[in-house]
Amino acid sequence: MITRRAFLKTTGAAGAIAFGAGPVRPVAGQDQPETTTLTLANTTSLCAAPQYIAEELLRGEGFDAVRHLRLPGGPEVYKVLSTGRADIAMAFTAPFLLHIDAEEPTVMLAGVHPGCFELFGNDRVRTIRDLKGKTVAVLGVGGMQHLFVSVMASYVGLDPRRDISFVTHTTADSMRLLGEGKIDAYLGFPPDPQEMRAKKIGHVVVNSAVDRPWSQYFCCIIAGNREFVRRHPMATKRALRAILKSADVCALEPARAARTVVERGLAERYDHAFETIRGLPYAMWREYDPEDTVRFYALRLHEAGMVKSSPQKLITQGTDWRFLNELKKELKG
Repeated sequence: MITRRAFLKTTGAAGAIAFGAGPVRPVAGQDQPETTTLTLANTTSLCAAPQYIAEELLRGEGFDAVRHLRLPGGPEVYKVLSTGRADIAMAFTAPFLLHIDAEEPTVMLAGVHPGCFELFGNDRVRTIRDLKGKTVAVLGVGGMQHLFVSVMASYVGLDPRRDISFVTHTTADSMRLLGEGKIDAYLGFPPDPQEMRAKKIGHVVVNSAVDRPWSQYFCCIIAGNREFVRRHPMATKRALRAILKSADVCALEPARAARTVVERGLAERYDHAFETIRGLPYAMWREYDPEDTVRFYALRLHEAGMVKSSPQKLITQGTDWRFLNELKKELKG
């Protein structure tokens, strides 16, 4: 685990700003970014806090124009990345794999953290196998929740296409319907699990931050638009460095990170933001191998009939770990 002293040593002036230690100064060096403009695609999930709070660090990396596309949780974040409306996005691994399988110009660059999603069920659902013949609410077919549930079902031998009835509802309606017993399960991303626990809606069937095998693989991956990465390798590396430094901030000072998220209007409640950020192992970007994560989810999606390509083909076509490998050495705590 990185220590606070090691973090400040590796991040320098740009990293220190996250701890209130001084003004941001551009990081020196010859690898200046080819562009000073960067567009990030933001989901509504609090687990993506490192991307939300990276603004000062990005400016310290030489980006003087940082644009945030705030998008609802669903396919939109992946679409804007593949179409080039966004340059970088941090989101769940599996939908990225669907886009790569469809030969969309998306490339995965680094893992950030495991965990974050929780599957809630009613009294009829105690295990993942209990989802057979049950109704599960998702925001949209092909979205993060649908894919997560499908992957989990496939892992325990269910066929999500035949064994589970998926219905689409808003987050608020899904939580209400679960509480009323009109659906059997709902998979939530922060702050949904925090709100459901506070309202005593259902019970936790799977917590991916602690339950194996889900806790052993990255939930969220940083990906880039392929053309942006090809044309702007130095900008890509610098953007990646800022977001990974922000992950260290979340790991070391979750209270300050939570306050920043709330102050910027990205979360309504500080307690939910703090609970989410404190509970996620953000420092694991240094430890886990993102390629293992890609292979794991690619196999599950292939078993569920959702991708045609082999895991190795998806890794070859849709990943580029060179920046991450360099940054692991540079930012070694």
